[in-house]
Amino acid sequence: MPAAASRADVVRLRLQAQGLAGVPLPGAVAVAERMLAVQAQDYPAAQWALGVRSPGTTLHDVQALISAGEIVRSWPMRGTLHFVPARELGWMQSLTTPRLLAKTRTINERLGLDPAVLERAREAAIAALTGQKQLSRADFMAMLRAVGISTEGQRGYHMIAHLALTGTLCWGRQVGTQQGLVLLDEWVPYPRRLEHDEALGEFVYRYFLGHGPATLVDFAWWSQLTVADAKTGLTVARNRLTEMQVDGAAYFMADETADALPQRTRVLALPGFDEYLLGYRDRSHVISSDELVRVVPGLNGIFLPLVVTNGRIVGTWRKKVAANGLTTEAALFEDPATAAARTRAAKTQRGLGPAVQDYARFLGVPMRQTMTADAPASA
Repeated sequence: MPAAASRADVVRLRLQAQGLAGVPLPGAVAVAERMLAVQAQDYPAAQWALGVRSPGTTLHDVQALISAGEIVRSWPMRGTLHFVPARELGWMQSLTTPRLLAKTRTINERLGLDPAVLERAREAAIAALTGQKQLSRADFMAMLRAVGISTEGQRGYHMIAHLALTGTLCWGRQVGTQQGLVLLDEWVPYPRRLEHDEALGEFVYRYFLGHGPATLVDFAWWSQLTVADAKTGLTVARNRLTEMQVDGAAYFMADETADALPQRTRVLALPGFDEYLLGYRDRSHVISSDELVRVVPGLNGIFLPLVVTNGRIVGTWRKKVAANGLTTEAALFEDPATAAARTRAAKTQRGLGPAVQDYARFLGVPMRQTMTADAPASA
């Protein structure tokens, strides 16, 4: 019989699973291995998502690992860019790409990207990039136009995404502040290969390793696999997972998370689009629906950076990086109308100071000032 647990237990254990409490993870690769996938459409934010989970890691460290091909950025699931351990991308896409291609077919047809055009784009990419070459996004678009393939409107973006989803391209070394496009087979020459059901089991296990305790519904939403595939994966992975019951629902986590001792948790300054919030369909464990609107102003799809206290999202923060250092400003959710609320806010603000100082160290810039705003922070 699975043990009964509280919602507070879910939050405490998730902090440990995500590398945000307990024993620090030893570097950005270890974070990627633990999490399996870290949402990365906001490139600078995703780099801090790796850094905040591996104290002492710097932006230079993260970019060096990306440029060395140990962590790769591509579209493994949900049609969204993620960082993943390089050798894991192939088997992940073997499970997720068929459904994604079915969803993108109508868009591609509307843009005039029929199979013949997409194949021409693939051939052009291989010809341009073979031999460990890479191109910036702008140069890649220019290359397509040079061979007679229009990149007008959204055509260029969707061609790149299609070629990445189908295993031709991924993002590689830094080009200025962004990455260049490379051939996946050259960038990741020795991918991990798994049979179908084995891959489903690994997908499920790795999700719960880095995100548990969570439900199978959370996993199915996160991966966008079918419920049937999710259930198959759970059956394969079941002997490596611990189940607990929370409000009558089954939650799963890796055995090592279940064995973790309670730890003191510090105030966290997490990036926008962080897995601590976006890694689950049900986000009510860490934030209310009213507060979620303040993280995503206007429900515009842009998730602001998070202030987290005792596992609860209590505010947002914004930053300004200049030559003379980092300035941050936090907007806490709680109305400071009572003495108790003001005391809690002051405690959070004191804890936030070291958290944003860690971010300054990650960037390699001095810390100038941390302020509290009277209104929700904006990007």
